[in-house]
Amino acid sequence: MLPVSAGTGFKPEHFAAMREGAARVGFIEVHAENYLGDGGLPHAMLADLRRDHALSLHGVGLSIGGEATLDQDHLRRLRALCDRYAPQSFSEHLAWSSHGGVFLNDLLPLPYTEATLARVIAHVDQTQEMLGRRILLENPATYLSFGASTIPETEFLAAIARQTGCGLLLDVNNVYVACRNRGEDPLDYLRRFPQQYVGEIHLAGHDATTDDHGMPLWIDHHGAPVADAVWTLYRAALQFCGPQPTLIEWDNDLPDWPVLAREAARAQAALDALRQAA
Repeated sequence: MLPVSAGTGFKPEHFAAMREGAARVGFIEVHAENYLGDGGLPHAMLADLRRDHALSLHGVGLSIGGEATLDQDHLRRLRALCDRYAPQSFSEHLAWSSHGGVFLNDLLPLPYTEATLARVIAHVDQTQEMLGRRILLENPATYLSFGASTIPETEFLAAIARQTGCGLLLDVNNVYVACRNRGEDPLDYLRRFPQQYVGEIHLAGHDATTDDHGMPLWIDHHGAPVADAVWTLYRAALQFCGPQPTLIEWDNDLPDWPVLAREAARAQAALDALRQAA
Protein backbone atom coordinates (compact mmCIF):
# COMPACT_ATOMS: atom_id res chain seq x y z
CA MET A 1 0.00 0.00 0.00
CA LEU A 2 1.08 3.57 -0.62
CA PRO A 3 1.75 5.66 2.47
CA VAL A 4 -1.21 7.81 3.44
CA SER A 5 0.55 11.02 2.58
CA ALA A 6 0.94 13.50 -0.28
CA GLY A 7 3.03 12.65 -3.34
CA THR A 8 3.84 14.07 -6.74
CA GLY A 9 4.30 12.85 -10.24
CA PHE A 10 8.00 12.49 -11.01
CA LYS A 11 9.46 14.38 -13.96
CA PRO A 12 13.18 14.21 -14.90
CA GLU A 13 13.42 18.01 -14.67
CA HIS A 14 12.96 17.68 -10.91
CA PHE A 15 15.44 14.85 -10.34
CA ALA A 16 18.29 16.97 -9.01
CA ALA A 17 16.08 18.85 -6.53
CA MET A 18 14.51 15.62 -5.29
CA ARG A 19 17.89 13.95 -4.84
CA GLU A 20 19.09 16.93 -2.82
CA GLY A 21 16.21 16.25 -0.44
CA ALA A 22 14.39 19.51 -1.10
CA ALA A 23 10.83 19.26 0.26
CA ARG A 24 10.65 15.45 0.34
CA VAL A 25 7.27 13.97 -0.62
CA GLY A 26 5.53 10.84 0.63
CA PHE A 27 5.63 8.98 -2.67
CA ILE A 28 6.17 9.43 -6.39
CA GLU A 29 4.15 8.34 -9.40
CA VAL A 30 5.19 7.83 -13.03
CA HIS A 31 3.35 6.95 -16.22
CA ALA A 32 4.16 3.31 -16.81
CA GLU A 33 4.41 3.66 -20.59
CA ASN A 34 7.38 6.02 -20.23
CA TYR A 35 9.41 3.17 -18.69
CA LEU A 36 8.70 0.19 -20.94
CA GLY A 37 12.17 0.32 -22.49
CA ASP A 38 14.97 -1.78 -21.00
CA GLY A 39 17.33 0.96 -19.84
CA GLY A 40 18.64 4.46 -20.32
CA LEU A 41 18.59 7.61 -18.24
CA PRO A 42 14.85 7.44 -17.35
CA HIS A 43 15.37 4.05 -15.67
CA ALA A 44 18.56 5.21 -13.97
CA MET A 45 16.72 8.16 -12.41
CA LEU A 46 13.69 6.12 -11.38
CA ALA A 47 15.83 3.35 -9.88
CA ASP A 48 17.73 5.94 -7.87
CA LEU A 49 14.57 7.55 -6.48
CA ARG A 50 12.89 4.20 -5.89
CA ARG A 51 15.51 3.31 -3.27
CA ASP A 52 13.97 5.79 -0.82
CA HIS A 53 10.53 6.64 -2.24
CA ALA A 54 7.33 4.65 -2.35
CA LEU A 55 6.22 4.27 -5.98
CA SER A 56 2.95 4.28 -7.87
CA LEU A 57 2.80 3.20 -11.52
CA HIS A 58 0.02 4.85 -13.50
CA GLY A 59 -0.91 3.25 -16.82
CA VAL A 60 -2.20 5.43 -19.63
CA GLY A 61 -2.20 3.11 -22.65
CA LEU A 62 -3.86 -0.19 -21.80
CA SER A 63 -7.24 0.83 -23.29
CA ILE A 64 -9.02 -1.17 -20.63
CA GLY A 65 -12.43 -0.02 -21.88
CA GLY A 66 -11.78 -0.75 -25.56
CA GLU A 67 -13.78 -3.24 -27.59
CA ALA A 68 -10.68 -5.11 -28.75
CA THR A 69 -8.92 -7.71 -26.63
CA LEU A 70 -6.15 -6.32 -24.48
CA ASP A 71 -2.69 -6.11 -26.04
CA GLN A 72 -0.88 -9.12 -24.55
CA ASP A 73 2.58 -7.76 -25.33
CA HIS A 74 1.69 -4.52 -23.56
CA LEU A 75 0.47 -6.47 -20.54
CA ARG A 76 3.65 -8.54 -20.43
CA ARG A 77 5.77 -5.39 -20.52
CA LEU A 78 3.72 -3.87 -17.70
CA ARG A 79 4.23 -7.07 -15.69
CA ALA A 80 7.99 -6.85 -16.26
CA LEU A 81 7.95 -3.23 -15.09
CA CYS A 82 6.03 -4.16 -11.94
CA ASP A 83 8.44 -7.01 -11.26
CA ARG A 84 11.38 -4.65 -11.73
CA TYR A 85 10.25 -1.88 -9.38
CA ALA A 86 7.74 -3.60 -7.04
CA PRO A 87 5.47 -0.53 -6.87
CA GLN A 88 3.11 -0.06 -3.97
CA SER A 89 0.30 0.68 -6.44
CA PHE A 90 -0.64 0.22 -10.09
CA SER A 91 -3.55 2.12 -11.62
CA GLU A 92 -5.27 2.53 -14.98
CA HIS A 93 -8.10 4.58 -16.49
CA LEU A 94 -11.74 3.76 -17.15
CA ALA A 95 -11.31 4.71 -20.80
CA TRP A 96 -10.30 3.45 -24.23
CA SER A 97 -7.36 4.71 -26.25
CA SER A 98 -6.84 2.37 -29.20
CA HIS A 99 -8.89 0.89 -32.01
CA GLY A 100 -8.04 -1.30 -34.97
CA GLY A 101 -4.40 -1.40 -33.96
CA VAL A 102 -4.15 2.39 -33.90
CA PHE A 103 -3.17 4.17 -30.67
CA LEU A 104 -5.11 7.43 -30.36
CA ASN A 105 -3.04 9.10 -27.60
CA ASP A 106 -6.12 10.10 -25.64
CA LEU A 107 -8.35 8.73 -22.89
CA LEU A 108 -11.78 8.44 -24.47
CA PRO A 109 -15.15 7.94 -22.71
CA LEU A 110 -17.40 4.88 -22.66
CA PRO A 111 -21.16 4.38 -22.77
CA TYR A 112 -22.22 2.92 -19.44
CA THR A 113 -24.21 -0.13 -20.51
CA GLU A 114 -24.40 -3.74 -19.37
CA ALA A 115 -22.35 -4.82 -22.40
CA THR A 116 -19.61 -2.28 -21.65
CA LEU A 117 -19.62 -3.27 -17.98
CA ALA A 118 -19.09 -6.95 -18.83
CA ARG A 119 -16.21 -6.05 -21.15
CA VAL A 120 -14.46 -3.82 -18.63
CA ILE A 121 -14.85 -6.42 -15.88
CA ALA A 122 -13.26 -9.04 -18.14
CA HIS A 123 -10.39 -6.68 -18.97
CA VAL A 124 -9.77 -5.76 -15.34
CA ASP A 125 -9.76 -9.45 -14.39
CA GLN A 126 -7.28 -10.16 -17.17
CA THR A 127 -5.04 -7.26 -16.15
CA GLN A 128 -4.96 -8.27 -12.49
CA GLU A 129 -4.21 -11.88 -13.37
CA MET A 130 -1.36 -10.89 -15.68
CA LEU A 131 0.16 -8.38 -13.26
CA GLY A 132 -0.38 -10.61 -10.25
CA ARG A 133 -1.75 -7.71 -8.23
CA ARG A 134 -4.84 -5.68 -7.42
CA ILE A 135 -5.10 -2.55 -9.56
CA LEU A 136 -6.88 0.75 -9.06
CA LEU A 137 -9.26 2.06 -11.74
CA GLU A 138 -9.60 5.83 -12.18
CA ASN A 139 -12.84 7.71 -12.79
CA PRO A 140 -12.61 9.64 -16.08
CA ALA A 141 -12.66 13.31 -17.00
CA THR A 142 -15.43 13.51 -19.59
CA TYR A 143 -16.85 16.21 -21.81
CA LEU A 144 -20.10 14.57 -22.89
CA SER A 145 -22.60 11.89 -21.91
CA PHE A 146 -23.78 9.03 -24.11
CA GLY A 147 -27.49 8.73 -24.79
CA ALA A 148 -27.02 4.95 -24.73
CA SER A 149 -25.82 4.94 -21.11
CA THR A 150 -28.16 3.12 -18.71
CA ILE A 151 -25.96 2.95 -15.58
CA PRO A 152 -24.83 5.98 -13.54
CA GLU A 153 -21.03 6.33 -13.54
CA THR A 154 -20.68 5.82 -9.79
CA GLU A 155 -22.73 2.60 -9.95
CA PHE A 156 -20.68 1.45 -12.95
CA LEU A 157 -17.45 1.91 -11.02
CA ALA A 158 -18.89 0.21 -7.94
CA ALA A 159 -19.94 -2.82 -9.98
CA ILE A 160 -16.46 -3.18 -11.50
CA ALA A 161 -14.78 -2.98 -8.09
CA ARG A 162 -17.29 -5.34 -6.49
CA GLN A 163 -17.02 -8.01 -9.19
CA THR A 164 -13.25 -7.88 -9.81
CA GLY A 165 -11.86 -6.99 -6.40
CA CYS A 166 -10.01 -4.01 -7.87
CA GLY A 167 -9.80 -0.69 -6.06
CA LEU A 168 -10.65 2.78 -7.30
CA LEU A 169 -8.50 5.84 -7.86
CA LEU A 170 -10.64 8.88 -7.08
CA ASP A 171 -9.51 11.76 -9.27
CA VAL A 172 -11.16 14.78 -7.66
CA ASN A 173 -10.25 17.11 -10.50
CA ASN A 174 -11.88 14.69 -12.94
CA VAL A 175 -15.01 14.74 -10.79
CA TYR A 176 -15.11 18.52 -10.92
CA VAL A 177 -14.42 18.76 -14.66
CA ALA A 178 -16.85 16.02 -15.68
CA CYS A 179 -19.67 17.24 -13.46
CA ARG A 180 -19.34 20.85 -14.60
CA ASN A 181 -19.36 19.74 -18.23
CA ARG A 182 -22.41 17.51 -17.67
CA GLY A 183 -24.32 20.04 -15.58
CA GLU A 184 -24.14 17.91 -12.42
CA ASP A 185 -23.27 18.70 -8.80
CA PRO A 186 -19.69 17.51 -8.02
CA LEU A 187 -20.44 17.20 -4.31
CA ASP A 188 -23.47 15.02 -4.98
CA TYR A 189 -21.29 12.83 -7.23
CA LEU A 190 -18.79 12.42 -4.39
CA ARG A 191 -21.58 11.41 -2.00
CA ARG A 192 -22.58 8.65 -4.42
CA PHE A 193 -19.03 7.50 -5.15
CA PRO A 194 -18.25 3.98 -3.82
CA GLN A 195 -15.91 5.30 -1.15
CA GLN A 196 -15.11 1.90 0.37
CA TYR A 197 -13.01 0.98 -2.68
CA VAL A 198 -10.85 4.12 -2.83
CA GLY A 199 -7.11 3.46 -2.60
CA GLU A 200 -5.64 6.72 -3.90
CA ILE A 201 -6.71 10.27 -4.75
CA HIS A 202 -5.49 12.47 -7.60
CA LEU A 203 -5.51 16.27 -7.72
CA ALA A 204 -4.60 18.37 -10.75
CA GLY A 205 -5.17 21.67 -12.50
CA HIS A 206 -7.78 22.34 -15.16
CA ASP A 207 -8.68 25.03 -17.66
CA ALA A 208 -12.05 26.80 -17.77
CA THR A 209 -12.75 27.96 -21.31
CA THR A 210 -15.56 27.98 -23.89
CA ASP A 211 -16.36 25.70 -26.81
CA ASP A 212 -16.94 26.72 -30.43
CA HIS A 213 -20.50 27.75 -29.56
CA GLY A 214 -19.46 29.96 -26.67
CA MET A 215 -20.64 27.49 -24.03
CA PRO A 216 -18.56 26.90 -20.86
CA LEU A 217 -16.07 24.01 -21.12
CA TRP A 218 -13.77 22.62 -18.44
CA ILE A 219 -10.66 20.75 -19.61
CA ASP A 220 -8.49 18.45 -17.48
CA HIS A 221 -5.09 19.69 -18.65
CA HIS A 222 -2.67 19.08 -15.71
CA GLY A 223 -0.89 22.33 -16.43
CA ALA A 224 -1.76 24.64 -13.53
CA PRO A 225 -2.14 24.68 -9.75
CA VAL A 226 -5.10 22.85 -8.26
CA ALA A 227 -8.10 25.19 -8.35
CA ASP A 228 -9.66 26.41 -5.09
CA ALA A 229 -12.95 24.68 -5.96
CA VAL A 230 -11.10 21.38 -6.34
CA TRP A 231 -9.32 21.85 -2.99
CA THR A 232 -12.75 22.35 -1.40
CA LEU A 233 -14.02 19.20 -3.08
CA TYR A 234 -10.89 17.31 -1.95
CA ARG A 235 -11.52 18.18 1.69
CA ALA A 236 -15.09 16.89 1.28
CA ALA A 237 -13.75 13.68 -0.30
CA LEU A 238 -11.51 13.12 2.72
CA GLN A 239 -14.53 13.48 4.99
CA PHE A 240 -16.35 10.82 2.96
CA CYS A 241 -13.60 8.22 2.49
CA GLY A 242 -11.03 9.11 5.14
CA PRO A 243 -7.33 9.91 4.65
CA GLN A 244 -5.94 8.51 1.38
CA PRO A 245 -2.61 8.66 -0.47
CA THR A 246 -2.95 11.87 -2.50
CA LEU A 247 -1.04 12.68 -5.67
CA ILE A 248 -0.50 16.07 -7.28
CA GLU A 249 -0.49 15.59 -11.07
CA TRP A 250 1.28 18.27 -13.13
CA ASP A 251 2.26 17.10 -16.62
CA ASN A 252 2.18 20.23 -18.81
CA ASP A 253 3.79 23.68 -18.45
CA LEU A 254 5.90 22.08 -15.76
CA PRO A 255 6.86 24.46 -12.90
CA ASP A 256 10.04 24.50 -10.86
CA TRP A 257 10.16 21.90 -8.08
CA PRO A 258 9.30 24.29 -5.21
CA VAL A 259 5.95 25.13 -6.84
CA LEU A 260 4.99 21.48 -7.16
CA ALA A 261 6.26 20.74 -3.66
CA ARG A 262 4.03 23.50 -2.26
CA GLU A 263 0.99 21.87 -3.87
CA ALA A 264 1.92 18.58 -2.23
CA ALA A 265 2.41 20.35 1.11
CA ARG A 266 -1.10 21.77 0.82
CA ALA A 267 -2.53 18.28 0.33
CA GLN A 268 -0.44 17.03 3.26
CA ALA A 269 -1.84 19.80 5.46
CA ALA A 270 -5.39 18.68 4.63
CA LEU A 271 -4.52 15.08 5.51
CA ASP A 272 -2.90 16.18 8.79
CA ALA A 273 -5.88 18.36 9.70
CA LEU A 274 -8.27 15.44 9.18
CA ARG A 275 -6.18 13.19 11.44
CA GLN A 276 -5.98 15.85 14.14
CA ALA A 277 -9.75 16.33 14.06
CA ALA A 278 -10.43 12.59 14.42
